[in-house]
This record gives sequence, C-alpha cells and structure tokens, in this order.
Amino acid sequence: MKQANALIIDDEPDILELLAMTLQQMNVICTTADTVESAKDKLNTENFDLCLTDMKLPDGDGMEIVSHIQDICPKTPVAIITAHGNMELSIEAMKLGAFDFVSKPVELSRLRSMVSSALRQKDHTEKNHKNTVYRLHGQSKKMQQLRETIEKLARSQAPVYISGASGSGKELVARLIHEQGGRYTGPFVPVNCGAIPSELMESEFFGHKKGSFTGAVTNKTGLFAAADGGTLFLDEVADLPLVMQVKLLRAIQERAIRPVGSEKEIPVNIRILSATHHDLAKEVREGSFRQDLFYRINVIELKVPSLSERSEDIPELVDSLLHRMCEKDRLPIITPKAMSLLEQYHFPGNVRELENILERAITLSGGDKIDANDLQLPDHTAKALHSSTEPVERHFVRGNKTLDDFMDDIERKAISETLEACRWNKTAAAKELGITFRAMRYKLKKLGLE
Repeated sequence: MKQANALIIDDEPDILELLAMTLQQMNVICTTADTVESAKDKLNTENFDLCLTDMKLPDGDGMEIVSHIQDICPKTPVAIITAHGNMELSIEAMKLGAFDFVSKPVELSRLRSMVSSALRQKDHTEKNHKNTVYRLHGQSKKMQQLRETIEKLARSQAPVYISGASGSGKELVARLIHEQGGRYTGPFVPVNCGAIPSELMESEFFGHKKGSFTGAVTNKTGLFAAADGGTLFLDEVADLPLVMQVKLLRAIQERAIRPVGSEKEIPVNIRILSATHHDLAKEVREGSFRQDLFYRINVIELKVPSLSERSEDIPELVDSLLHRMCEKDRLPIITPKAMSLLEQYHFPGNVRELENILERAITLSGGDKIDANDLQLPDHTAKALHSSTEPVERHFVRGNKTLDDFMDDIERKAISETLEACRWNKTAAAKELGITFRAMRYKLKKLGLE
C-alpha cells in the first residue's frame, strides 16, 4: 500500500495512540486532533486520504466532522468511532456521508480492513473509472442524476436499498456501486432471495458443517462467506420469510455468521446492497417485512427510473442491445417507423422487455432490417398511444404464462429441435434458423440451453 495521510480525532490519548500505531504499521502518516475545532482547522489547511473521528468530542460530535468533510472535501472517506451497540448513530452518520463505522472497543483486524478499503476507495475514485465493465446507457436527466448518485454511494459502505420496477436494471446499478467503490477488488455475489427454498435458506446464506443435517455430506461455504471482502446483493429481498429476516438482521448487525451445525461465529466483512420491485415500506406496514431489518438495509434508498420515464434514451439503448445481440458487421437497420413506435410504447417490462422485443424482431426480420411489423407490439397498444395518455399493460396471459414466457417456450422448442437435427452444431443450427452465431449464443444463454 502506498503511503497515505490520515487525520485521527479523539479526546482520549490512549485511543489516539492505539489508532496511530495501528495505522503507522500500514504505512499511514497520522495527524491527530482532540476537538472539533482543531480538526476543522487541520482539514481546512491540509489534505488527507482518510479521517477517523470519535462520535463524542469535548466541543461537539463526529457528525459535525462528517458534514464539514462533505462540504470541503467530499471524496475523502471519513469513518466514525462509536460506543458498542450504538447502531442508530452509526446509521445517521452514514446517511450524512460517512464511509463506515467501527465500534469501541476497537477490533484492530476490523480497523485494518476498514482503513484498507477506505484507501482503496480514495485511490479508485481519483482514477478514471469510466472504462468499467458495466455501463448505464442513456443521457436523459434522470440517468445523469442516477450516475452521479451511484458515484457518491460508491464512496460509502452504507447499505443501499435499490427500488424500481421489474426489468429496470437494479442489478446493473448494484454492480456499478460495487465496481466504483473500495471493494471493487473483492467479489460481487448476487442472490435472488425468491429463488431459494425456505428450508435451505439458512444453509445457503450462512453455510453448514458436514453432518449438521441429512444430506450435509460436506462442509458448505455460504453466500455471506463467499462475499467476504466484497458485496452481497440481495435481489427480491421482500421474498425472504420472516424467520430468515431475523437471522439476516443479526448477521448484518453483528457482522458475523454462524454456519448451520457450528458453535463458532465467523466474522464477515461485506457490504449489503438489496433490491425488490415490491413496495417495501408497504410490506412493513402489512407486517410481512420486519421494520428493524428495513431500517438496516434501507440506510439510503436509490430509485431506478422506469424506461417510460426516460423514453429519450430508447435509441441509445436499442443501439447497445443490437450490438450485444448481433455481430458488428451484420447489425440490422431499424427503420424510423419502428423506432418511433418503440419511443411511444409504454414498456411495462422496462429494459428487459425492450430486449425481448428486439430479440424477437431480429428473428422475424431475418437480421437485415427491423420494420414496425417485426416488433410485434400489441395492436391495441399502438392505437392507444395515439388516443390515450393512460399506460397500457402488456402482460397478456396464455394459460398461466405471459406473452413473453409463451414466446420464449416457442423459441426454446424451435432452437432445441434445430440443434438436435444439426447434431448440436451451433454454427449449422444458427445458419438453419437464419440468425447469426452471436445471436445464437445469446439465445442459448437467455433460454437456459447452454
């Protein structure tokens, strides 16, 4: 780790000495202060890579330090030192912009981990991270605001609750927060809470020991341990049963887990990001989601706009999706009429629905040109767009399936039969179906045929 400068603020000389000695062993030069006033003077005249401040000071509190840093040097991470169990103050500090917190008595391993993450974040923020793996497309005002908010949230360790309609890109937002933050070198572990059977949840989240229950033939590492040093993304968190919510709350509060069948707790260093398309506040009012867990994961809420709120972004999204689905030298041309229909359509399924529509249009058009008829938008929707401002839902049902699910089944059957006829030669099957090899690979992955 390159040499860094830190400001440590505490009115207890013993703690100041302990913190300074620990950081100096990490090649960090330490400057100390014992009051809010002296800390502000130093912040106004010197540049620091990190700030650690006690919550209670003789002439004020750590909140003043956090606010002052947000005003004059918001990219400098500041961590709060609080009394043990004072989670409420820690959460308030993170809402103000604190990077993280550590409780007294200070665990040196936890302190070192936090300092390392903070310094990585500072270094990462100062570098140009525009060339990231993931990217949000669109230049609308809402998307520009979303990108700015993501950049701010990446500088913190605060739990973030990402809200938004299904298909709007909540996981992509979570990945960007992770990628632009100090944990970017650690794992990003996404989990769909609604896809795990309730009887297996504790084992999936916390792991288990061999022989702890019938079928536990080996030790298992849970999702929390797999995300250690990185980010755990809890998608569809509203689907967690109440019993699991209690255990999840304890793991978040204690920053430790106990695998099924184990007598010892294992410390974990993770950041929690969560998302759902449900109204989580309503779930709390109705009693299906615990209020205390809601407050822990919803330190900061980030709303992802629906596609209908940013229709001006559709041309850029279409171009990006077509490049992903097709070979670059065989990109289909989308006619002005087709683009106009897309820009007027309400998209109840958001970006995911746009992706499905384009995918189907490529198949129907043969891959050279996409016209309005190839989009296969519901007829009544196109008419309604010219006669009503009311949003029109597209979730037609055939049996127990939506139209998109029904079309997926048809595609899955056609591709499977063609692959079998071609003895699973993907290149030959793509040629037989009249699509590019890249489009074939994309469909195989999407339809679960890999």
